[in-house]
Amino acid sequence: MNLDIPGLQAFVRIAELGSFHQAAEALHLSQSALSRRISKLEEGLGVRLLDRTTRKVRLTAVGRDFLPQARRLIEELAQSLDGLRDMAKRGAGQVSVACVPTAAFTVLPPVIRDYSAKHPDNRIRILDLHANEVLQAVLGGEAEFGLTLSGADAPEIDTEPLFDDPFVLACHRDHPLAKKKAVKWTELEQHRVITVGRLSGNRALLDFGLPGNLPRQRWTYEVQHSFSTGLALALAGIGVIAVPELALAGQRDARLVSRPLVEPKLTRTLAVIRRKGVTLSPAAQEFLAMLKKRWAGPRREGRGKG
Repeated sequence: MNLDIPGLQAFVRIAELGSFHQAAEALHLSQSALSRRISKLEEGLGVRLLDRTTRKVRLTAVGRDFLPQARRLIEELAQSLDGLRDMAKRGAGQVSVACVPTAAFTVLPPVIRDYSAKHPDNRIRILDLHANEVLQAVLGGEAEFGLTLSGADAPEIDTEPLFDDPFVLACHRDHPLAKKKAVKWTELEQHRVITVGRLSGNRALLDFGLPGNLPRQRWTYEVQHSFSTGLALALAGIGVIAVPELALAGQRDARLVSRPLVEPKLTRTLAVIRRKGVTLSPAAQEFLAMLKKRWAGPRREGRGKG
């Protein structure tokens, strides 16, 4: 049978007060409604808990044995509900977020620092994945929300743009292009270009985001997973690489410089994705609110260095 909480509450209150009339007043019920609750409970249990006369009510032998158990069930439920309310109030729990590598490296750390200072006992699970894998992790419920490239195409997903991130050229400071204030995309044809593999969502932006009158970007070196390897090659003077400005935020080597890429300016948009109709846990709601407060808005300047 299903746990009959209203029936248990009625039974315990009658046992404590020894009166249907007083129990009905305490529970803000009519005596007939109270009687129906007790009858339903006894019917469900298949035993009589109370002997009733016109003047008094007494516990049966089974009722006396059952009373401590009924009290314990109600108390445990009350404690569980209090704990749930407290969890919601404090934002306690675990946060699972999927994100593209550049976001995992740059966007998340300051948010995690502030969030952990406020909720030191909460756990944070980070899935650093390619853009399509971020989408699948959110769709599959492995992550409560994701931070990925805008354009996630799935009817079950809500997308909220966070900020724009322009592509820039990264190269060694002794490279000829480092002498320019800005670099045209067509100028890359004369140099050795490093690019990321086709599994990266950024590769699609580079291949198809430029106007059709520009030739497809010719590359000499290809790295498969992240911009960090490509930036290391650029730092070694092997070639040049077009990267989102965000990818340069953690660079500390003055030999690696960045220059704006123009004609045209190519920008990607980082966005938060969530499953439609799914309520985030209190912990994830607060984490996401802190993330948006810190990062949401127009493009921020000065992520790269040069």
